[in-house]
Amino acid sequence: MCGIFGYFDRSGETLADTCIQMMGQAIRHRGPDDRGVYSEQGVALGNQRLSIIDVAGGHQPFVSDDGQIVVVQNGEIFNHVELAAELAGTRYACRTHSDTEVLLRLYERDGLSFLDRLNGMFAIAIYDRREGALYLVRDRIGVKPLYIADDGRRMVFGSEIKAILPGLSHPTTPDLEALHHFLTFNYVPAPYTMHAQVRHLMPGHAMKITRDGTHAWRWWDLAKMVPEQDRSEADWIEEFNAILDDAVRLRMRSDVPSGAFLSGGVDSSTIVGLMARHSAEPVRTFCIGFDDPRYDESPFAETAARRFGTQHVMRRVDPDMLDLWPMAIRHCDQPHGDISFLPTYRVSELAAEHVKVVLTGDGGDELFAGYDKYAGFFAKPDLDALDDDTFQRRYFRSISLFGDDTKLALMAPRVRQHVSGIDSFDIARSWFDQVPHQDRINQALFLDMQLLLSGNNLVKPDRMGMAVSIEARTPFLDYRMMEYAFRMPGHLKLKDGITKYIYKKAVAPLIGDDLAYRKKQMFTVPVGDWFRGRLSGYCRQHVERLASRSDLFEAAPLDELLNAHIAGTANNTRELRSLIAIDHWL
Repeated sequence: MCGIFGYFDRSGETLADTCIQMMGQAIRHRGPDDRGVYSEQGVALGNQRLSIIDVAGGHQPFVSDDGQIVVVQNGEIFNHVELAAELAGTRYACRTHSDTEVLLRLYERDGLSFLDRLNGMFAIAIYDRREGALYLVRDRIGVKPLYIADDGRRMVFGSEIKAILPGLSHPTTPDLEALHHFLTFNYVPAPYTMHAQVRHLMPGHAMKITRDGTHAWRWWDLAKMVPEQDRSEADWIEEFNAILDDAVRLRMRSDVPSGAFLSGGVDSSTIVGLMARHSAEPVRTFCIGFDDPRYDESPFAETAARRFGTQHVMRRVDPDMLDLWPMAIRHCDQPHGDISFLPTYRVSELAAEHVKVVLTGDGGDELFAGYDKYAGFFAKPDLDALDDDTFQRRYFRSISLFGDDTKLALMAPRVRQHVSGIDSFDIARSWFDQVPHQDRINQALFLDMQLLLSGNNLVKPDRMGMAVSIEARTPFLDYRMMEYAFRMPGHLKLKDGITKYIYKKAVAPLIGDDLAYRKKQMFTVPVGDWFRGRLSGYCRQHVERLASRSDLFEAAPLDELLNAHIAGTANNTRELRSLIAIDHWL
């Protein structure tokens, strides 16, 4: 786990060493153990290292023996042991136990075709001096971030936007179209960022940068999966358990102490249960608790911890964490209206006192229809009668934060004029259009995998974990599990109102019915209530400051939104959170 950064200047201009060092320093939290930089005229690749695999021998960048190929990566290749064994005894044999050296040797042997062999989470930069080309690669679903800024002359890249900024020739400006989409989704959907000059390399994509230009392509496509209809439930359950068990086993590889987040929900309990199978020592588990039982999952976590005999650490914390919000936004480089970033930071902070690596249950809800919203939406009796466009628009509206009219009313005239004719539904439609062969449950899940998961839910453990220099690993997002999930028909995920239908049947023998079928509880805090009471002044301060930005927003509709919430005539919690997040970012 690390952070990477660098640049490729097509005119051959070289950035000052101080600038390159500033790029690394900006993301030192991602890798405080070591910094390595390769540089030559017009090119540099750097790495901030959090030493997890081959602590002594894993210094980056890795450079080929002839000096022609340079590799840095952020992330982990979980099957690096098997890949290194395949290379042993050949002229491409590895000399260290580092997974990054495996990337170098595979590229030497196979070129970029090696990507299909990787089981991991990664953002990779490869400079090939023979071609005069820089390659950038992002993992299949975007567990690891990778941002780029390309003005046609110089391309700068980094694991976080803050690593890119020192390498730019001019300051960035707010992206008004990204703001428009943020107000729809409550996060900025890739490839947009709130910096007009910066873009996110899409998940499952690679990019080649040369003096002649830039070429990007998709190297992995979840939309290619086709549902398999004629299989028994027992067959699906057997495959589920086999894939997830091996995904957990691979992700337990570490040369430093590791553990898991444990909420007592079905996802984290399943991961911990499988870890216990593969560990000779008690698994270390971590959770935080609140005094308010509506939001406190710690009793369920303790039940799971006892079941699997873990070394469990629970810390009761004050649910009012809003003092952490500016820090969280700073680490994200963009606004996120999801308040659960804050408790995620606190549990990461707790785990970092004991371990460097944690396994998490992220991805299970999006793959297997775990959110209550799916049960509610698909229970509507008229869905089957809808044509495709109407169905897609209805689901899109159900996940949208602000409707079109409200969103435009909030905007200052210049912003409204700039985004006139831009429809955020077009972003959703582009994903829906890729899976006409899937049933409608899987179409909704596919959309959420591409937007919600990569745009928000994976940002949370990455940024909040990296803020305290801890690595989060996600077994559910093993590529074999993702491909399996979209070979499974949707009616086996959501059946008779039961979310994660086959998944729960598969894991109930492991974690018990009480944990498998307990009601889902969101990892959040009651800010909506606070905004009406003791934190109404806090809320008003931020919304009014945002309203003063007459270049971006209209004051009157913001005040109306705020006052209706405080008066209790409307519940605008999510809308107010998004606006406060924008204010923190600005």
